[in-house]
Amino acid sequence: MTSMQIFEFDTVFPKADGVNGNTVPPKVFAWLEEQCLTPDVLAPVWMKLTSRRGRRAIQFTNYVGVVCAPCGYQIEILPKIGRDTSVKTARNNLIEMLKCLRSFRHIKTANADLQKQQMPLLEVFLQQFLASARDVVKRGVRSDYSTRQANLSSLRGKLLIAPHLSQNVVRRDRFFSEFDEFTQDRAENRLIHTALRKTLGMCKAPGNQRLARELSFVFADVPICTDIARDLKRIRLDRGMTYYEPALAWAQLILQGDSPVTGTGEHNAPSMLFPMEAVFEAYVAKHLGTQVRQGFNLRTQTCKHHLVSHKQQDWFRLKPDLLIEQGTQTCMVLDTKWKLLDSAKGNSGEKYQLSQSDFYQLHAYAHIYLKSPGSVVLIYPWTESFTQPLPVFDFSSSNDLKLWVVPFCFESRTLLLPEISPLGLCLYGSKTCETVEGTIR
Repeated sequence: MTSMQIFEFDTVFPKADGVNGNTVPPKVFAWLEEQCLTPDVLAPVWMKLTSRRGRRAIQFTNYVGVVCAPCGYQIEILPKIGRDTSVKTARNNLIEMLKCLRSFRHIKTANADLQKQQMPLLEVFLQQFLASARDVVKRGVRSDYSTRQANLSSLRGKLLIAPHLSQNVVRRDRFFSEFDEFTQDRAENRLIHTALRKTLGMCKAPGNQRLARELSFVFADVPICTDIARDLKRIRLDRGMTYYEPALAWAQLILQGDSPVTGTGEHNAPSMLFPMEAVFEAYVAKHLGTQVRQGFNLRTQTCKHHLVSHKQQDWFRLKPDLLIEQGTQTCMVLDTKWKLLDSAKGNSGEKYQLSQSDFYQLHAYAHIYLKSPGSVVLIYPWTESFTQPLPVFDFSSSNDLKLWVVPFCFESRTLLLPEISPLGLCLYGSKTCETVEGTIR
């Protein structure tokens, strides 16, 4: 199985003589191009068709993860953190950042294992599911009572009169019965078995294939899901079944997916892609939660207010990424942005590469969520061109409302706070970040 590693916003070309840069086999490029040419509603948001120097090209956007072509060729899309981020560091950092996403909270792979094996990302994800399914088998596949109906040679449970009379009018040796059977055929086991069968067709690593076959054999008596959405709603973890949670979380991700997946056209291929904004937001929220000072509380994805009311209806929900509260009072509104700033471009034309729409957004958050003078914060990733907080911004509409633009350091896993600011009243922070090339932990 062949694969390549690129960074977000990179461009790929079809492999041909005289073509430099990131190239993929012609049939892989043709398949990617087919995805881009689908109708607007179905077109993937994680790549777009473009041209470079008169040649057709595919540019990927801000989604990271792995794309798999029907032929098995894999494209790993890694986060770009700084100008000189290495592939090895980016892969390890992506795995650690994905652990903060709810769907990937069960990732257990150590960075040392990744560096040693250099396993493709998709195989890493599948390996995690197989390990969690093996843990279920070791600790016991649970059974439950399930209601059955069958035409039996002896009465079992209760007799169903109507079907019995219709089917056994000349068969007095038969009884159409409804009964409870203690069996492994329950929603949780069906989901795991179905995910194992799908994994068997997805994985290429010999170790993963062998383990998938072994586990599929263990679940052989459990039927495959006929309605995945229905079985997901039927999940019921009884007492002592918490060890099922990792396997079911992975099974849901594999069977249903929480991200855009490749799947238009004649062929469908497994992919796992995630918007880098969501990955960065989850990573910052996890580590920032440990840096809030005593007496303050960090809340994520609060959405209790709307921008306007119209005809007794609330419109345009205001949903900041993070809030810091003291009791019932909101002290600070924070929003994460996965964009690269440049502190050297502070003139009126380039404005540090900041977006005007981000300022409008924070201004709306402040007027709704802050009932007294306070601060709003924009959090961007630390890079070699953005190593220190920017000078404070004052809103023209209010002299008491301040906006701070601060970097989040991946090495120390903290916000870099200004020397003098009200942010330090709520948060512990760092003052410097030596390098972004260290491994995130």
